[in-house]
Amino acid sequence: MPPERRDVQVRAGVEADLAALTDIYNHYVRETAVTFDTTEFTPGQRRPWLHSHPEDGPHRLLVARDAARGVLGYATSSPFRPKPAYATSVEVSVYLAPEATGRGIGTLLYKELFAALEGEDVHRAYAGIAGGTSAEGRGTNEPSIRLHARFGFRHVGTYEQVGRKFGRYWDVAWFEKPLN
Repeated sequence: MPPERRDVQVRAGVEADLAALTDIYNHYVRETAVTFDTTEFTPGQRRPWLHSHPEDGPHRLLVARDAARGVLGYATSSPFRPKPAYATSVEVSVYLAPEATGRGIGTLLYKELFAALEGEDVHRAYAGIAGGTSAEGRGTNEPSIRLHARFGFRHVGTYEQVGRKFGRYWDVAWFEKPLN
């Protein structure tokens, strides 16, 4: 484990985290095509999202933080699609504060998230990675592709030019992981 992770704690997200979680997400809204949201959020606008991830069940929000820097990032499992037959599938994602990338925090968050989901009635996890991917798994978001591969995700398809942001079209590669 890298020394930077030694004091990192992972726990369920709580109301007191909302401002920091919103700041992290807004960085990706402003600066990247990782999310297709194009307008920043206020903490009040993100509150329903926070409350849609209880401490137990298949839809989780885990937060990584340390005493010195506060919230470093978060991982979620959310409903994959709203129709009842999709109830045993989740979409997962990780968002890190810019200064927390490349330090193993995403790996730590996913490790804890998948451990938490082990006892849940969840059959598959899906992750959409903006930037696309080739059949060989190469794309423009290599760190995310490597993270998901490390956890056993495999590329199952790509939606080509599915979203427009920053004046260009972006692909989204979909990855799947069997659970339980």
